[in-house]
This record gives sequence, C-alpha cells and structure tokens, in this order.
Amino acid sequence: MEKKTCPDCQEKLPSHKTEETGLPAAFLRFRVSQMDVTYGGGIVAGGTVVKWFGDLATELCIRYDGDEGLLASYDLLEFKRPVYAGDYLEFKGRITKVGNRSRRIEMECYKVIAPDPDRGPTAAKVLPEPVLVARASGTVVAPKPKAKE
Repeated sequence: MEKKTCPDCQEKLPSHKTEETGLPAAFLRFRVSQMDVTYGGGIVAGGTVVKWFGDLATELCIRYDGDEGLLASYDLLEFKRPVYAGDYLEFKGRITKVGNRSRRIEMECYKVIAPDPDRGPTAAKVLPEPVLVARASGTVVAPKPKAKE
C-alpha cells in the first residue's frame, strides 16, 4: 500500500494502519509552549510527555474500538532527552497485539524542530534527523460491549 503524500510539499503522510499487521497507528504533533515549562532553563516535566502519550493511546483506542478506552498500565516508560519550550514533538504509536478487551500499544516521542537562540530569539531549526525524546509501551483496555436490549 503506497503512502499518501502532502499535495503541497510531497512529504509522505503518516498512515493510520501499521504496515506489518494492519492494526491501527496514530500520529500527533505538538509545539511545546512556554506554558508547558515546569523547571528552570525552559525544561518541560516528563509528566507532560506522559499526558501526550495518553492522548495518543486514546486515539489508538478510538481507531480500533470506537471508544476512548482506558490506559491501564505502562510496562515501559523511558525519557531519553529533555524537552524545552519551542520544541516541536511528533508522537507515533501503534497497536501491536489485540486480546479480548486489551490492546498492547507501543509509542515514541521525537523532537523534530528545536529553538535556535544563537540565531535570534525567535529562530528555530528543523533537525536533520528526528531525536528520540521518550518511548513507552503498555496496555489499554476497551469497555465491555453493552448488552443488546
């Protein structure tokens, strides 16, 4: 299956299906705001990234089950690099295994644009390669189907 491309820039657009399994995949992009900063030096708390992982997990559930479901647990949560105000982050996630009501998910967060204060207060640069900021995996649970009346 050929990926769709953006009509303006011809960049490959993310698919909502994993090529290997055909299970749902999701993609989110955020600009980190000054309001997200928790620590000195413009650093954002890891909990903010975890919140966005939760949003990604919710989208995966909606795509597969038509319901937001519940992120029941993480079995992996790793922070690799700091996140700063002005960074652009891309979150990628996919369902890798499906049970009766449980879904195994894997997610990554990449920094793709970063501020470039040496060039000026509003300057930024597109990074030559995405930088892995965090990754997580866990289990989401879909609600029991409602009984038919």
